Amino acid sequence: MLAIFEYQFLQYAVIAALLASIVCGVIGTIIIEKKIIMMSGGIAHTAYGGVGLGYLLGFTPMIGAVIFAVLAAFGVGAVKRHGKVHTDIVIAMLWSLGMALGIAFIGMMPGYAPDMTSYLFGNILSVTKADIILMFVLTCIVVFIVAMLFNDWKSYLFDEQFAYLNGMKTVFLEYLLLVLVALSVVVLIRVAGIILVLALLTAPAACSALLSKNLKVRMIFAVIFGIVFCIAGLALSYAANISSGACIVIISVAAYAVIYLWYILHSRANKAEAQ
Repeated sequence: MLAIFEYQFLQYAVIAALLASIVCGVIGTIIIEKKIIMMSGGIAHTAYGGVGLGYLLGFTPMIGAVIFAVLAAFGVGAVKRHGKVHTDIVIAMLWSLGMALGIAFIGMMPGYAPDMTSYLFGNILSVTKADIILMFVLTCIVVFIVAMLFNDWKSYLFDEQFAYLNGMKTVFLEYLLLVLVALSVVVLIRVAGIILVLALLTAPAACSALLSKNLKVRMIFAVIFGIVFCIAGLALSYAANISSGACIVIISVAAYAVIYLWYILHSRANKAEAQ
């Protein structure tokens, strides 16, 4: 812990972990409740094309990830609402296309290709000041929008048809949610990587869903779980010199397994007492 005060890269890593945890708690809870986990995975993997384009054209790869992720969000939303093709097929195509474009763009670069490991599998210890600024801005946008429309989100998640009949703009909320997912994915890329981002986006929220049914409480619990998972993964990564994304995801999944086991045993005990 004392090393945090000595090394700036560790300070950046802790800040990135906190920002990622906030996004995981807020958006992850909505994703699980709305059952759009695979759509979120498709958006995440499409962002890799933006990373590759950023390297090819010489601008910040994370900006490219934002552009590609947002475009993918609108594409998935449009197909889901208006397209005749099954949404899962389009998600699979975007998933593959984004990764393929990223590989192609990197291959088109002159000279040696950059190391893309940190973008694929995450390396929270390599987060830069520019990454922190972008993550902070995106996190603020996500939290502000969710907070401003919180009551609308509750109605939309509980019963979309009923919300529509009551005059709520459910189409707008659907596209907005997918865009928020896209922004959240970019926040998490440097922490868990594109390949592993889906686990980090859902594990804290899945743990909190086993402990509470209240949407706001679940978000708070998910943020706390996210902080614990990220900090523990950061510590393990620093000590064992292992990929931070892998460490965070392993701890997250292991924690979910333990909490789920407790939930099953607790439910059985309650049923036995009721009988």
